[in-house]
Amino acid sequence: MGSVQLHHVGLLMPTEEAALQFMKLIGLEEDHRGYVPEYKALCIFAKGNGASPVELVIPQGGKLSEYKAGKPVIHHLAFAVEDIRAAQAEYAAKGMPLLDEKPVQGAGDFVVNFLKPRHTGGILVEFVQSTR
Repeated sequence: MGSVQLHHVGLLMPTEEAALQFMKLIGLEEDHRGYVPEYKALCIFAKGNGASPVELVIPQGGKLSEYKAGKPVIHHLAFAVEDIRAAQAEYAAKGMPLLDEKPVQGAGDFVVNFLKPRHTGGILVEFVQSTR
């Protein structure tokens, strides 16, 4: 799979209002946002200012709404990969299939897929490949 680099840290927030309040409290500025229908989630990315950004994930239904009883929580660590399908094949060969059969369009110019927490000792890992 080659080397990986931290792409972003994902925080799960109960509402858009809570996400915006958190951003204001910490001093984060919105860079962009998008909706990911496969996960029923609004995703707001803060500006990284030269570092890895924070993604605030706001569930709009589905399983994410039930995660941690809807409380704010660190949700995932995302790592940039050059070839997400190669990463998927590598982990499948180790008996660790990724969450989705094929990469999902993320909330930006990238596709994503997740390594389930049961394979990582409890941490949800997202792989991100740029589509630029």
